[in-house]
Amino acid sequence: MKMAPILRAFREYPDVDPVLIHTGQHYDAKLSDVFFSELGIKAPEISLGVGSGSHAEQTGKLLVELERCFLEADKLSRPFDRVVVVGDVNSTMAAALAAAKLHLPIAHVEAGLRSRDRTMPEEINRIVTDSLSDLLLVSEPEGVENLIREGHPAERIHLVGNVMIDTLIAQVRDAKQRSILDELGIEPSGYAVVTLHRPSNVDQDETLRNLMQVLVDVSERIPIVFPVHPRTRSKLERLGGWLSRASEGGRFRLLEPLGYNDFLCLTSQSKVIVTDSGGLQEESTALGIPCLTMRENTERPITVTEGTSTLCGSDSRELAKYLSQIEAGTYKQGKCPELWDGNAAVRIVKEIVGGR
Repeated sequence: MKMAPILRAFREYPDVDPVLIHTGQHYDAKLSDVFFSELGIKAPEISLGVGSGSHAEQTGKLLVELERCFLEADKLSRPFDRVVVVGDVNSTMAAALAAAKLHLPIAHVEAGLRSRDRTMPEEINRIVTDSLSDLLLVSEPEGVENLIREGHPAERIHLVGNVMIDTLIAQVRDAKQRSILDELGIEPSGYAVVTLHRPSNVDQDETLRNLMQVLVDVSERIPIVFPVHPRTRSKLERLGGWLSRASEGGRFRLLEPLGYNDFLCLTSQSKVIVTDSGGLQEESTALGIPCLTMRENTERPITVTEGTSTLCGSDSRELAKYLSQIEAGTYKQGKCPELWDGNAAVRIVKEIVGGR
């Protein structure tokens, strides 16, 4: 979702020949392959297929494979001039580390985001990646402040806007034409969308049980659509009975993971989103949809201070309180931040090409 508009923006520079590396960290077809087709992304020139494992195992595999890619490219007639990494997953950090060891310049898209919670693997990945990057491309003003505070030279930092919103703006009109609402028997602005997968919400039985109880209760008044991440499904199966109990009345729909356009069709027309996803905090703000973020902190504070998101932690009582406000029509209104305008990729690529 972040790379698609960047690759499109590179087409304006015919002398630049980007090489797309797909690490395979996300390897489920419904969580990976479908995005290539729906977003019009070219087939990767290199597919590594590293798969899953512990953080150490996965990062180790990534380092070995990415170093090999970079070294082999160096032997070709067109070695890499720069490595561009996006986001905060293990692939992001591993690519930055492998590139830095080989003295390749690194551009980090979504630099400067900080939750200040080092129990989150993504926070470690962000800090390491930023420390190794010479071009820091930032989505919101607080990211600039974070990087300056950490001692990064100002000339390396560029506020370019949010590339995730580029994809949303490009896709939302077509996404709304998809048939999934009719298939589920739900009406625009009349249902909630839920996604949960972070350990803080799904690893502790009591926490997950309490959150599910609130959602089941609310589904008696507002239909709920819950595309279930494989990790969360396994936790619910362990709890026993919750998968069938949630579905009993037909108003709590547990789905398999969805492609981007089907999911955007749902989120863009929902009454409220309940999530622990970073990207959904941003998308809900751009869409003007209330978002109850099931996290104690966020690396995207602008979605709370300006946007439509409210932090609820893992507290089922907070979730119930804000869902009641949404039902009553008293929930806060937000706005879309500056530079979340669909042109972030154009600014990103301009900085990358200018910095070659």
